[in-house]
Amino acid sequence: MLTASETAGAIRSDHPEPLWIQAVNMITAEIDSGALRPGMRLPPERELCQQLSISRVTLRKALNQLVEDGLLASSHGRGWYVASGTPNKEWPNSLESFTETAVRMGLRSSSTVLASSPRHASIDEAEEFSIAPGTRMFSLDRVRYLDDVPIAIDYTRVPADLVPDFEQTDFRTASLYETLLNAGLGPVRADTTIEAREADAYAARHLDIEVGKPLLVMNQLVVDASGKPLFASKIQYSGERYRLRTFFARGPRR
Repeated sequence: MLTASETAGAIRSDHPEPLWIQAVNMITAEIDSGALRPGMRLPPERELCQQLSISRVTLRKALNQLVEDGLLASSHGRGWYVASGTPNKEWPNSLESFTETAVRMGLRSSSTVLASSPRHASIDEAEEFSIAPGTRMFSLDRVRYLDDVPIAIDYTRVPADLVPDFEQTDFRTASLYETLLNAGLGPVRADTTIEAREADAYAARHLDIEVGKPLLVMNQLVVDASGKPLFASKIQYSGERYRLRTFFARGPRR
C-alpha cells in the first residue's frame, strides 16, 4: 500500500510532465515493483490526494488512465484496486468448465453459492430436457470468481437423477463438469446463445458493478455424445471482465 514516505517528493509541480502523468508513472512503478499486488485496494482518494499533493480532479484523471491501461479496476462503492488481469484474458471457443478455464489462465477459481435446492421441472424445462413435467431437478446459483474478482453469476439446472449426491456436493469449490465426469457423464457440446443486457440491482450487487453496466448473458444447453441434455445454464458475465474468442469459416461457393 502507498505510504507517505514512499510518495514523498514523487510528484513535482516544477516537473515538465503534467501532474496526472507523474501520478500514473508513480502508481505504475509501485505495481511493477510488487508493492501493489493484484487484487490489492488502493487507499481512499482523499488519502491519495494528500500523499501525492494533487487535487482529486488530477488524481481521477490518473486513475482513469490506469483503468484504460488495464492496471487498475474501479469498484462502485469500494474504490480502486489493482487489476488481476482477467479483463484481458480470453475465454475459449471450445467447451470447458469455468475451473478448467481458470487453470489454463493460471488463475484461482472460487464460488459463492447463492442458492442450491431441489425442485420439480416446469413444462418448459420438461421440453428442454426431454423429460416428464414434474421430474425432480436440481438448481444451483453461484457467483464465480477469478482471483477473488467476481466474473459471473451462474444459474444452472440439472436433472437430479443424473447425480444422486448433488445436494451433498460443496459447489463453493467443486466443479460441476468434474462432478458429472466422475458420474460417468461427459459433456461434449453446448448449444449456446449470447446477448447483451444491462445489469439490474441484483446482478450489480453480486458482480460489484454499477446498475446499468453491460452484461453478456450466455444461455447454454449442454449435452453428452448421444445428444442427451445434461444441464442448462444462464451465465451473466460482467461485460468488462469477459471476452469470448471465436472464428467464422466461409464454405465453398455453390
